Formats: sequence, structure tokens, C-alpha cells
Amino acid sequence: MDSKSIYQFTVEKIDGDVVNLSHYKNKVLLIVNTASQCGFTPQLQDIVDLKKEFADQDFEILAFPSNDFGQQEPLEGAAIEAFCHNYGNNFPLFEKIRVRGPHAHPLYQFLADKKSNGKVKAKPRWNFHKYLVDREGHVVDFFFPFTKPTASKIKKSIKRLLAADADNTSSSAK
Repeated sequence: MDSKSIYQFTVEKIDGDVVNLSHYKNKVLLIVNTASQCGFTPQLQDIVDLKKEFADQDFEILAFPSNDFGQQEPLEGAAIEAFCHNYGNNFPLFEKIRVRGPHAHPLYQFLADKKSNGKVKAKPRWNFHKYLVDREGHVVDFFFPFTKPTASKIKKSIKRLLAADADNTSSSAK
């Protein structure tokens, strides 16, 4: 397995199902740490809108609730899921995890460490930090919390990855 890929990690969905991230192979991903009581929480609606915009393409958003910043995710399990449904949740929601520090989930340790992922050095500094991952599971970029998921630079990056990957797929099929 590619050691620079997120596909080496297993995560738990909010309902307790365990998922290997290789389940998302061949999809462009936006991975976001969320919180229900944050000033950026309205970005949940932007996440839903972004997912709708790319619904017919190989794109997915993975949301990981975290209480690491200002204790802004006091909810647990089903309560987090119910809160996100208020926004029309249309993306996979995972268990509440640590996203920074020595006890961070291994996925987030990987996402934040350039030595591990080969490209990006950016630890989440607050809720709604975003990582962009290509179809091969490689971290290719990150966006700070103040960058809305529907920002043109995020959409352009997603479109570029989807188009580049489609070109690679069609040329390798010849």
C-alpha cells in the first residue's frame, strides 16, 4: 500500500461502522474537521451546497467532528448527527476525534505532516480546516477555516483534480 496515501487508515463513522478510507478510492475528497458550536458552523450549509454542486462527479466530503478548539463540539454521536441533519447533511460523518496534538487521530497526524503525506505541512489551527485529497489518496492542498467550502479557489482545485484525473483515466485506457 502507498504510504503517502490516506487509504492506509481506518476510521469509524458516527453510527459505529468501521470504514477503510480505500472505500473512497478514485474519488476527490475534501476532509473537514467540524464543530456544532463554532463561529464557522454555518459552513455546514456550504459543505452541503458544495456536495450538491459536484453530486454527479467522483467527489466526496468527509466530516470529522472535533472538540479540540474552544470546546466547541460538546455533542456526542447521535446528537452530532441530528445537528448536522439540520443543514441537510449529504456527506459522510465520522466519530468525534482529536485532530491536533500528541493524541490526534492517526489520519490527522498524517494529513498535517509533510514527512508523512509528502506534500502538505498544515496542522488544523481551528474548526473547519480543510484538506484536499486526489483520487489516489494523496493530500494535495489545504484551506484555512476562514475559507468557505464554496470559495472559488476550493471549487477550482476540485474541478482541476477531477479533470486531470479524468484525462489520466482516459489516456491510460487507450
